[in-house]
Amino acid sequence: MSVKDVIIALDFPTKEETLAFLDQFPAGEKPFVKIGMELFYAEGPDVVREIKARGHKIFLDLKLHDIPNTVKRAMAVLSRLDVDMVNLHAAGASEMMKGALEGLTRPDGSRPLLIAVTQLTSTDAAALKNELLIDVPMAETVMSYAKNAADSGLDGVVCSPLEAVLVKEKCGENFVTVTPGIRFADSAVGDQKRIMTPEKAGKSGCDYIVVGRPITQAEDPVAAYRRSVKDFLG
Repeated sequence: MSVKDVIIALDFPTKEETLAFLDQFPAGEKPFVKIGMELFYAEGPDVVREIKARGHKIFLDLKLHDIPNTVKRAMAVLSRLDVDMVNLHAAGASEMMKGALEGLTRPDGSRPLLIAVTQLTSTDAAALKNELLIDVPMAETVMSYAKNAADSGLDGVVCSPLEAVLVKEKCGENFVTVTPGIRFADSAVGDQKRIMTPEKAGKSGCDYIVVGRPITQAEDPVAAYRRSVKDFLG
């Protein structure tokens, strides 16, 4: 997978705020965007259709995690939204991931990219051990989840930028890495624990970086987006 891109996290509570943000970009500039739970739960699938109709690629970030049949049926519904990427939690295990892939694949064989969340970038080693009761290092856990996803036929994983190189080594160069936890060197860290700058992420095996607040809350969001692209792509 040689494609590299910056994905803007549209973490807004309403369609009006979201479209007002996108309206700041010139007509010919259509960033890849991520629609997460907040916006999707507030506005439903119509906001996905409207943003897609504007010409944006969409990563629908709903992190499905349920019994295999439920996830399979839900993915079949999401496949009709014509998004470009969807995800689920790798913690749901192989049977769930295989069911998701089956449900997501349309009758003509086409489908969005399907990626698995390994560990949230807000999870640190202490939470992994003391709360999730996983008594192996973070990197080992992420690699195991990534390998399970690859073996289940998925296209890639969501991981921290700190783990992207290891994922590529474990699962191959064509296995897609989508990495949140991106901050400019002069940005606030917020609730992220495992972070990296766009420039370093570009050199660390990341195929896609997801950037939210450093762009959406910037004084000049378009300039911040362009800075992200320039830093990431080099």
